[in-house]
Amino acid sequence: MDLLQENLLTLIIFSPLVAAFIIFLLPDDEKNLIRRLSFVLSLVPLGLILVAWFSFDRSTPGFQFDTGRLPFFPEIGSSYRLGIDGISLSMLLLTGILTPLGILASFGIEERVKMYMVLFLALETGMLGLFAALDLIIFFIFWEIGLVPMYFLIRLWGGKDRQYASFKFFVYTMAGSLGLLLSIQVMGLATGTFDITRLAERWVSLPAGGALPGTNLPVDLVKGVAFWLYVIAFAIKIPVWPFHTWLPDAHTEAPTAGSMILAGVLLKLGAYGFLRLVIPLFPEQAQATAGILAILGMLSIILGGFAAFGQWDFKRLVAYSSINHMGFVVLGIAVMAYVYGLPGNRAGLTTDAVFAANGAVLQMFNHGLSAAGMFFLVGVIYDRTHTRQLRDFGGIWTVLPFFGAALIFTSMASLGLPGLNGFVSEFMITRSAWQIFTFQLALSMLGLLMTGAYILKGIGQTLHGPFNPQWKGLPDMTLREHLVIWPLMALMLSLGLWPRWLLETINYTVTRLFS
Repeated sequence: MDLLQENLLTLIIFSPLVAAFIIFLLPDDEKNLIRRLSFVLSLVPLGLILVAWFSFDRSTPGFQFDTGRLPFFPEIGSSYRLGIDGISLSMLLLTGILTPLGILASFGIEERVKMYMVLFLALETGMLGLFAALDLIIFFIFWEIGLVPMYFLIRLWGGKDRQYASFKFFVYTMAGSLGLLLSIQVMGLATGTFDITRLAERWVSLPAGGALPGTNLPVDLVKGVAFWLYVIAFAIKIPVWPFHTWLPDAHTEAPTAGSMILAGVLLKLGAYGFLRLVIPLFPEQAQATAGILAILGMLSIILGGFAAFGQWDFKRLVAYSSINHMGFVVLGIAVMAYVYGLPGNRAGLTTDAVFAANGAVLQMFNHGLSAAGMFFLVGVIYDRTHTRQLRDFGGIWTVLPFFGAALIFTSMASLGLPGLNGFVSEFMITRSAWQIFTFQLALSMLGLLMTGAYILKGIGQTLHGPFNPQWKGLPDMTLREHLVIWPLMALMLSLGLWPRWLLETINYTVTRLFS
């Protein structure tokens, strides 16, 4: 059992890569076998994640399933080290759930099926590895691994403007990655380690006003530059306004499952970077600039909501809604950053910070479910009508009754209807931000108002109104499509009615950050 505990994370991370290799060996023309075996093999990491979930000790501080520091690049102080806490375990679970559902949603892919599945499984390895990495070099490697498969998924299986969208996605992400890599190198060379837990002691404790070890550069200047390079890299990934312009194009042109994973998991890598690296490694800088981050989160909520309402392409509407919803995550992170960097007793704001951090992580999970569900349902209607223009629909509920019910359910979860998952996390964030960022929160309510407006616009134009006779005889959802959406809806409902099953795991870590 100890051997399994020590190697469980390695098995979780690299089992999709082994699955990709197995799929690569299959003949190209065995499309049904490739699809089915890819789905079955994608359940293996989910099963291993569930083993970790039920074996996770919520009373023990620190990282669990730690692999120890195995030699990787010992010459520069880098080691292969993996470990998880409540935050990263939640993100592993989200990735493990959405990947099989994304593969199941991809059964309609007919061209280059083998390459598609290989890339999809390789993408899962990159996402899982990043959430478990406890070394900055390992973190960066998995960060980059996640970029390449998504680029090709958009480039090869996307819509008519896929070349432009994939290029823009690649350039934006690489621009952030270059600064991130530079900062990682500076931190490692200055402290002699890339281990995240050691950096939390050595990097943070470098004396202000002194010189960076081995150089004549002021510590304050280097820390400030490194901080902003981290912030920009992760802000692009979330994406925070004004770094958001790559997202609508990437979502619009990506295949359905690509959009599910892009919104469901890849956007969370940036938010996770703030929680795991920016706030713990740059507490003073994060505290000093928390107000700026709150303003950017506010602008993402407001402008994302207004932009979504202005769309007539259903998929583009859902894409802009991701900017709106991730703005709440940024607002929660801003609250956490402000309180975490305060000296002394944190002015009695610890409860607010714990609420905010819990709400931010829960919102990441909740948005992953609802966004994946919304993009899948847009794909369902597009497969039948070959259009995403809301003006072309109307009264479709009469011919697609279950699709209509699923769309309303998922839309209400995205809207934040009490009793469904979106309400819990957004309430936690707004409650915690009220005392610290009152002005930003008050203005953010404009974006919340527009959330209701664009959700009702999407539902009304698609399901209600005069029936377009062009869609007479459209087939309702298939068994495979039911198998994709039902687990998502069940999770949305469970987190709306009883969020404790997930919050307990997240809170285990968050409370210790402020203890």
